[in-house]
Amino acid sequence: MISTKGRYALRVLIDLAEHETENGEYIPLKDIAERQEISKKYLEIIVKDMVAGGLLTGMSGKGGGYKLCRRPEEYSIGEVLELMEGPLNSVACLADGEFECSRRKNCHTLPMWIEFDNMVHDFFYQKKLSDLID
Repeated sequence: MISTKGRYALRVLIDLAEHETENGEYIPLKDIAERQEISKKYLEIIVKDMVAGGLLTGMSGKGGGYKLCRRPEEYSIGEVLELMEGPLNSVACLADGEFECSRRKNCHTLPMWIEFDNMVHDFFYQKKLSDLID
């Protein structure tokens, strides 16, 4: 399940893309929070991770705020969700490479989980931020 952290990160990116100015001004977080009806305090946590992950650039002080690092068509939804949520694997044995399962060699369901995870991965990585913008 995708948490609010992942969903709100997408909303922030969409908001920034839709309100991007021609001269590349930074957009204040309070403006994003108001438009998206999300707590500014919660968004501060989310955008901090997004800046650290290279999705956004931020500037503090007068004229500060956030803006996209790339064009919307260069962001895959998969990279955003994995940054915010971690691996999008369905079962522990696929999510954690160090997870040891004594049944792995005899697991009849493992191929199904691998196929499912590949479909999820492909779906989210083929979708671009630009696909979500009006």
